[in-house]
Amino acid sequence: MDALIASYGDSSSDSDSEESSCSSVALSLPPQNPQPSPLSPPPISLLTPPNSLPGTFDYSETGQPSRVRSFPHVEGNYALHVFIPVHVPPQARKEAAQFLKRITVNVPGLHVVDVDIPLDHLQSDDQKLEHVALGREFHISLGRTVPIRVHQIDSVVTMLRQKLHLQKRYWIDFSKWEVFVNDDGTRTFLSMEVITGGLPEIRKQIQAVNEVYRLHNLPEFYKDPRPHISLAWALGDVSDLLQRTVADEAKKHPNGGGSLQRRVFTVKFSGIDCKIGNKTYKICKMPDD
Repeated sequence: MDALIASYGDSSSDSDSEESSCSSVALSLPPQNPQPSPLSPPPISLLTPPNSLPGTFDYSETGQPSRVRSFPHVEGNYALHVFIPVHVPPQARKEAAQFLKRITVNVPGLHVVDVDIPLDHLQSDDQKLEHVALGREFHISLGRTVPIRVHQIDSVVTMLRQKLHLQKRYWIDFSKWEVFVNDDGTRTFLSMEVITGGLPEIRKQIQAVNEVYRLHNLPEFYKDPRPHISLAWALGDVSDLLQRTVADEAKKHPNGGGSLQRRVFTVKFSGIDCKIGNKTYKICKMPDD
């Protein structure tokens, strides 16, 4: 559960992207699936960054982090976030927009994720609802959003690329609307969860990110991650109302509500990005078909 409503903090870094291509493993190959060599620990100086604060994190009640950066900004600290970029396909946007529209009627106060715009302000214009609420890049988080120091950046990026450069092309099925709440009950999120296709591959990628985090004394992801993208949020804990509304709408409109039998939408895995401060690094990018 993990894509959401805050910027990634101050940074002196620019916003240019640096590219790193994945070495694609063909789907037709036998299952030997070569694994990258174990990573060597970074120098000891990278393990205890000076004058850094551990900070706090904003997590849902199911143990999933949102991208609300609740740790304090400290000069020289940069927020690190590793994720899979996701774009909702045009046809799925139409169905998802209508689903959001029906949910908003019964759950006031929902806002567009990453944009402080109430969904009910978009109700009268379907095209605007699709574009503003669903026409952006979303993220499946592969690790916690954590603060790191500037002298750790090169080591973290290099190790992520070493660990994740061998990737298969696979499909990601978003099969279920789900509701999550952060630990202190200040925000509720409406999300699309990956529960079938793509789940094993994403969990392996999370394990790889965990190894890099562990080598840098950074907190690892949860043991039972639930990959998802979040589309809307509301202040406070409105999970009971939102869950009831989502369940009712999924029954009334199964084509838009998602189920194990009927996916909401499917996308190809396109690569992995790492955002540190205001700069995005391409950890791996699948070749164009």
